[in-house]
Amino acid sequence: MRPNLPETALAIIRVGIVRKFGLVLLRAGLLIALAVAAAWAFLAIGYRLEVADPLRMGLQGIVILAALGAVPRLMGRGWTAGFFSFVAVLAVVLVWWNTLIAPADRQWAPEVSRQVTGVIDGDQLRLSNLRDFVWTTPEEYTENWIDTEYDLSQLQTTDVFLSYWGPQYMAHLIVSFGFANGDQLAWSVEVRRAQGGGFSPIADMFKANTLSILAASERDVVGLRSNARGEDVHLYRLKVTPEAARNILEQYVQDATDLAKTPRWYNSLFTNCTTVVFQIMSAVGSGQPIDWRVIANGYLPEYAYEHGAVNTDVPLEQLRELGRIAPRALAHGLVPGFSAAIRQGVPSPN
Repeated sequence: MRPNLPETALAIIRVGIVRKFGLVLLRAGLLIALAVAAAWAFLAIGYRLEVADPLRMGLQGIVILAALGAVPRLMGRGWTAGFFSFVAVLAVVLVWWNTLIAPADRQWAPEVSRQVTGVIDGDQLRLSNLRDFVWTTPEEYTENWIDTEYDLSQLQTTDVFLSYWGPQYMAHLIVSFGFANGDQLAWSVEVRRAQGGGFSPIADMFKANTLSILAASERDVVGLRSNARGEDVHLYRLKVTPEAARNILEQYVQDATDLAKTPRWYNSLFTNCTTVVFQIMSAVGSGQPIDWRVIANGYLPEYAYEHGAVNTDVPLEQLRELGRIAPRALAHGLVPGFSAAIRQGVPSPN
């Protein structure tokens, strides 16, 4: 049978269009990757290379010129030398970047001057350097570090605090473990800044500060935000079994103790206060721990509500309002009984 020439021609045209479209997508992807790599190298040099400004700006200029030289090759127009020049420049930046080691000793800000460590012996957890500051203002406080013990067999509850300070899509996460005797042990992943240093989400993507894993009393780490800073803090009580809670707590202890031995850089995206959420969501049995709301954690309550990780007997908006602790925290003050006071009226999980 003779082939149908019009259909054959049409099929060839279709194949050609698909190939051309695929090539366009490939080149677009390569150009995006080039732009991201060049931007990263440019900012890494700008934030972390400690040389005179003219030299630093000159090196940033070399990155830009090398990236522009690689564009023709990615567009299929030759100029192979330009492409390999950019690869060489990027390789040099990466080698230098990997020589930056997180420091163990700096003149740390007082609130992160110590790193908690822990030892677990059977059911006994012994912590050293738990923070128990009493805050008057964000700059005025009574400093107090303590060593204490907890009976892990008495661990009962897991709660999370979300503290909003600006855009509603991001919040600072604090995880708190409750014991049968009423004790609450709170954990917070923090920036370990130097004394006089500040916070910058962009700079902290480029090894500007080191990481601190903080264990503290709630009146300290929560009260700092609700009472001293005036942030909008919400409390949610999670449906986590004591066994799962213990696993999460033991991981905090291990990570904090390891960090005291080997400092790490803080990173706004990859080593911040949201990474523990993946473990928590797995513990509540969500079945789908990877979700954009885990990263944009200001929306974490919606995600937790959908998966039944919190009380679903009341509408989410009502649950959110009942969990707003500021009125109770301010009325009670940063005195003993703070943890019990802020939980009044907050629904327990179903």
